[in-house]
Amino acid sequence: MSDIFTYTPGHLPLLVTIPHSGTLLPHGMEARLTPYARTLPDTDWYVDHLYACAHALGASTLRARYSRYVTDLNRGADNAELYPGRPSTGVVPTHAFNGSPLYLPEQEPTEAEIQERIGTYWHPYHNAIIAELERLRAQWGWAILWDAHSIRSHIPHLFEGTLPALNFGTNGGASCAADLTEQLVRHTEQNGGYTHVLNGRFKGGYTTRHYGQPQNGIHAVQLELAQSSYLASEDSPWPMNLHTAAKLGQLIENLLRLAIDYRPDR
Repeated sequence: MSDIFTYTPGHLPLLVTIPHSGTLLPHGMEARLTPYARTLPDTDWYVDHLYACAHALGASTLRARYSRYVTDLNRGADNAELYPGRPSTGVVPTHAFNGSPLYLPEQEPTEAEIQERIGTYWHPYHNAIIAELERLRAQWGWAILWDAHSIRSHIPHLFEGTLPALNFGTNGGASCAADLTEQLVRHTEQNGGYTHVLNGRFKGGYTTRHYGQPQNGIHAVQLELAQSSYLASEDSPWPMNLHTAAKLGQLIENLLRLAIDYRPDR
């Protein structure tokens, strides 16, 4: 097993990726961070727990073990902006979601360190995605990539107002077949009473945009969960609400079942 990520192969044409629930830091990095950054506030808390059903359903899973502050695996290695005109934290972040610096003065990573982190963490993770999607497509003729995320529901530095509970992203419809997207959104509308949006503030990051190529048999969906939908508090130490988390986990299981049962026209 890689110490960078945990990969578990499945037997159905679905890969669930979890890039931001990891909390590990390389040796010496914690001492360079501000006290606020050391709490890792922008972690996708417990997303791996919410998706614990994935492998049992037959899906493959890929979960990064290191913090997004080491390398943000949902940004491109070229650090291209995903949302022009809005604040961006970058492939190797130097600022938290609230805009505060992550590093103590004169402790930010150099360009050489940034490239070293991309080589150490980013490339192995994305090479694993490529290999798994190729394996699934070779076996089934298609594959679905489900990129699993969560975020605080209220971050004025990044977006106005309060996020809906479920934020589906398909790169404006380009990364996933419309009929699969419609099934997912319809099921959400009819079950659980959650607020939701399709291609709202979050349209999908690098993973969804880069790998989602329905014309080539790869469909990609990003689901960004508002953490208020399953945490008792969105502040440290981010306690989970067991009741709401269980309810949300059931909805996620149902959505993954829809993805697994999907059969594209070929």
